[in-house]
Amino acid sequence: MQTSSSSATTPLEEPVAWIAPLAHGQANLLRAALPGLAVAVFTVLFGFAMGGIFGLNEDVIKDRLAASAAAVTATAYNGDAATAEPVIAKSWDYMQRAHLHGGAIGTAAIGMIVVLMLVGTTPRTMRLLSLALGIGGLGYSVFWMWAGFIAPGMGSTGAAKESLRWLAMPSSGAVMLATAAVAFLCVRAAASGGGISKG
Repeated sequence: MQTSSSSATTPLEEPVAWIAPLAHGQANLLRAALPGLAVAVFTVLFGFAMGGIFGLNEDVIKDRLAASAAAVTATAYNGDAATAEPVIAKSWDYMQRAHLHGGAIGTAAIGMIVVLMLVGTTPRTMRLLSLALGIGGLGYSVFWMWAGFIAPGMGSTGAAKESLRWLAMPSSGAVMLATAAVAFLCVRAAASGGGISKG
């Protein structure tokens, strides 16, 4: 009976031996990740909030887009209100894209930050990559929302995107480069036989 009892408790006791040191050893990494992690969570909130706003105010938003186009019909649309309709429709698509990007990229950023803590890196690298993922994801989501809002008044979604190139390129680039860096660190950890970081 004693042997059976001992063997039964061993599997439960084994994780305790490494969970405490693991949590302690990763404290610095977690602290370094927190700014980027906070922005990533806010990005998810941004996406969710936009979904709620769209659900409650879809007609109001579409009317606002139509009013922006109507104000510049003579100049931006050569006096033809019908040519504004595709721009208004695409602008609404852009805002929906902002909602979807916020939820998707924000969630992906959180996941990759957790992966970084598991495979291990330096606190400085953790801070840099987590901020790139968080800020990049938020910036790219805001880009689509902003482009959708201003496109009808500019007469073109292409012109709206081009005017916000300064936001789209750095934010999307930050996410892509940080994701590539996380992938590299995962491959390096796998090749070196590394496991969960302990410090």
